[in-house]
Amino acid sequence: MDLEFNKIAAAVLTAGIIAMVTGLVAGSLVRPRPLDKPGYVVAGVEEKAPAAGTAEPAGPEPITPLMASADAKAGAEVAKKCTTCHTFDKGGPNRIGPNLYGIVGEPIAEGKGYAFSDALKAHKGVWDVETLNAWLYKPQAFAKGTKMTFAGLPKAKDRADVVAYLQSLK
Repeated sequence: MDLEFNKIAAAVLTAGIIAMVTGLVAGSLVRPRPLDKPGYVVAGVEEKAPAAGTAEPAGPEPITPLMASADAKAGAEVAKKCTTCHTFDKGGPNRIGPNLYGIVGEPIAEGKGYAFSDALKAHKGVWDVETLNAWLYKPQAFAKGTKMTFAGLPKAKDRADVVAYLQSLK
């Protein structure tokens, strides 16, 4: 019985040592580095303040200069991610968000038979190129507390293409 117990104990100890050595070798071969930016952006979560010496832009890059070369078809492709919550066809139903057909030039947070958030209702004016640019850049920054949880479109070209697509819906 003692010899059998010794064999089992030796096997368990050997397996433990092999696992520990494997972990040490793997740890020395793979050196993880922290990410420069988050891999997944959670909507509505404030970002950390930038380090001293780096200035974060106050808002989105203007897209008015890009509108001349904006592609409505490319905008339709980018806007496909919006179809989970919005419809784009004339007379289309509201979903989680309102129907966006003909939205360009309409008053902000009015009509469409949709219950807009108070945060968005606080904005006056119409949905024009630069207002849509600010909204599409970061909806939560445009109207803090809005119901829209979309994180935004960081690329100015994508925003210009989406606005061109929305302008084409008349």
